[in-house]
Amino acid sequence: MPAPVVIVGAGQAAASFISRHVALGNSEALLLIGEEPHPPYQRPPLSKKYLLGELERDRLFIRPRKWYADQGVETRFDTRIAEIRRVDKQVVTDNSEAIAYDKLILCTGSHARGLPAEIGGTLPGVYTLRSISDIDRMAPEFQAGRKLLIVGGGYIGLEAAAVARQLGLEVTLLEMAERILQRVAAAETSRYFRELHAGHGVDLRESAQMTRLLEDDGKVCGAQLESGEIVAADLVLVGIGGSPNTELALAAGLDCDNGVQVNATCQTSDPDIFAAGDCCNFSRGGQQIRLESVQNAADQGDLIARVLAGEDVSYTALPWFWSDQYDCKLQIVGLNLGHDHIALRPGASESSLSVWYYRGDQLLAIDAMNEPRSYAFGRKIIEAGKNPAPEIVADPATDLKALALG
Repeated sequence: MPAPVVIVGAGQAAASFISRHVALGNSEALLLIGEEPHPPYQRPPLSKKYLLGELERDRLFIRPRKWYADQGVETRFDTRIAEIRRVDKQVVTDNSEAIAYDKLILCTGSHARGLPAEIGGTLPGVYTLRSISDIDRMAPEFQAGRKLLIVGGGYIGLEAAAVARQLGLEVTLLEMAERILQRVAAAETSRYFRELHAGHGVDLRESAQMTRLLEDDGKVCGAQLESGEIVAADLVLVGIGGSPNTELALAAGLDCDNGVQVNATCQTSDPDIFAAGDCCNFSRGGQQIRLESVQNAADQGDLIARVLAGEDVSYTALPWFWSDQYDCKLQIVGLNLGHDHIALRPGASESSLSVWYYRGDQLLAIDAMNEPRSYAFGRKIIEAGKNPAPEIVADPATDLKALALG
């Protein structure tokens, strides 16, 4: 029997690849291998509805387990790949089983960064948020009246803060940078979310330098700040970003730099190995980037299936993201990398606003807070390659629909 296409990593990218492969009627056999005991599942709801207890586990799964068998896809969950043997075209499990592949697709994702053990990062009661098992361990501690300390003011930390406040916890959030979201958003977006969380009772501290976590009776009990202040905590959530899972690729000699490097067809430096999703690094707008997003993983997985089917396609998808916090829906389209000025467009209500990012005359990206029209028409404007002047965008009398469709 010919060797199958082997997919290592059972996440969004893998699910998207398999769905497109099946839809195209490709005849090559597939083998999906994942470290977790679950079939591919949605990760965004983990820090929202799943943590809130409003979403059953089975509804997280992108496809039910039975679907893969029905499509003739062999699956091996709870299985870790320890090695890639490129010369032999094999992957080797951690129990030394060698599995041949025709093409190999790395969908290994990323892992949450933790705090060093020497400052208390491994104490009981300290959590990161990346998987179903992370939430299942942490959720019982989310009880009204308890004190949650969040380290990191990115989207994961802010989403968790919103859920915790909805569940009645006292929340302190520490961000070591001058402002929350500093790495990914303009100061105006940061200000919007700072005020949103302050209005919901979050003790949000920027430029807050933590020196160590504190322990009492074998469990975390708080944090000491550089100022000497002690912040009490019953549990700690660390949300300081993620790192790509490139260990397999590096050991196999594939080109890596903040992710597995791929070309426009998601092919690695080995023509028989592809990579998709959080684990890969690709070129966009003259820059090498790595995106941790559902859209990127899904689009790249889909693309690889089409490439293997013989289509002449490359990755040109426009990135988009979203975040739900309290009654605010943030929608982002484009990448604001390299922006040098912005335009602010007021929304229809006090809780709505959009931030439009420019580099010179070029419109790069939009943050839309409770502004679905700005997001929808702004997306069409960017996709069409149009660059309306900032003063036109900022004028609330400007008809965005006319700009987008005219």
